[in-house]
Amino acid sequence: MEEKHLQDEEKKEEKLLASRLMKNKIVCLSKNSEFKEILKGKKKSNKYFIIFFKKLSNKNKNKLNISFVAKKKLGNAVSRNKIKRKLRNITNEILNKLSLKLDYSYLVIAKNTILKNEYADIKKTMFTEFNNIK
Repeated sequence: MEEKHLQDEEKKEEKLLASRLMKNKIVCLSKNSEFKEILKGKKKSNKYFIIFFKKLSNKNKNKLNISFVAKKKLGNAVSRNKIKRKLRNITNEILNKLSLKLDYSYLVIAKNTILKNEYADIKKTMFTEFNNIK
């Protein structure tokens, strides 16, 4: 009986942890004016992507405001969406491990070298770039 109770408690803790991770909501930029404003801000560049970042005045301070762009040059829709999924997944991990500045808005533009390299390399590079932004 106690063993079942312990398993129920563990499941509750897992659900609680999952709900905490979901609170780190990523919100995409939506307005053209927001994109133009961020492009005027600071930028970090490497061989996989370019990160533009700037403080926006009308931004929600509790959520991460970030968008991912993959140009048509990179390939068909399937490959572009795969790139964006990878970047979004890495960003979720960064949110959980690093303390990002939520008052900034970010724009990540992928380069064509991102297709040919491994996930671990891209992840390592993205972690160092966001660490340098702090």
